[in-house]
Amino acid sequence: MSENEIACLYIVATPIGNLADMSQRAIEILQTVDVIAAEDTRHSGFLFQHFAIKTPSVSLHDHNEQQRSETLLARLQQGESIALISDAGTPLISDPGYKLVSLVREHGIPVIPIPGSCAVIAALSASGLPSDRFSFEGFLPHKQGARLQTLEKLAADTRTLIFYDSPRRLQSTLVDMVTVFGQERRACLARELTKLHETINTKPLAELLDWVSNDANQQRGECVLLVEGAKQQQDASEVDVNRVLSLLLKELPVKKAAAMTSSLLGISKNNAYDMALKLQHKD
Repeated sequence: MSENEIACLYIVATPIGNLADMSQRAIEILQTVDVIAAEDTRHSGFLFQHFAIKTPSVSLHDHNEQQRSETLLARLQQGESIALISDAGTPLISDPGYKLVSLVREHGIPVIPIPGSCAVIAALSASGLPSDRFSFEGFLPHKQGARLQTLEKLAADTRTLIFYDSPRRLQSTLVDMVTVFGQERRACLARELTKLHETINTKPLAELLDWVSNDANQQRGECVLLVEGAKQQQDASEVDVNRVLSLLLKELPVKKAAAMTSSLLGISKNNAYDMALKLQHKD
């Protein structure tokens, strides 16, 4: 046990490609806990070997998480400390672990994050797209109908949207994004982050699709897709509102003129009504 004498669950981020990104703290935690819960123990074996981590490991993945979480909770309650890792990056980000963390916290056992690599944040930081507000949407549905439906629900979102995607579906996903978001919406493909063939390219969606379609190399490896949020519609200027209201008030009652102005210019009915009253009083 390390860092403190109380049994706890460590959420340990591991590299997404470049092993030099592994923190010394993460190595020490993995070397000293009682057991490591890994998404795939065979996959993580190379990481363990590289950093001389000899700690016993057990699997925790989508198919056994419920049952395994109960077992790991019992070990924590007996005073053992456990580290949770995924195949790469930060656990729980489109990876197993939510059920375990939720269960452990419900029983009052400390959960301690050991920060490190995360493809979502790495891609966002280098994309050139707005980073003040963003939404991570994980993987889109495999089937086109469901994928289009999901994208339609996100079309008006003003935040930067971030997706993970399979290289096999990348081209189809971009086609659907062009259909829903339009050709000019800016997007970024961040591929093979921290690896030898790392590629980060930001273009209008139509250009990004054309580039990917004409270069098979861009349809390989781990992919993060980022799409700029929808532009917020600018409120109609006071001059425009007054001009429309003035014309309508010549023929319509205040309430009806305000309602029509609201519909035409996309402003609130209350604002349109207040402005209509002011105009009427001036006359």
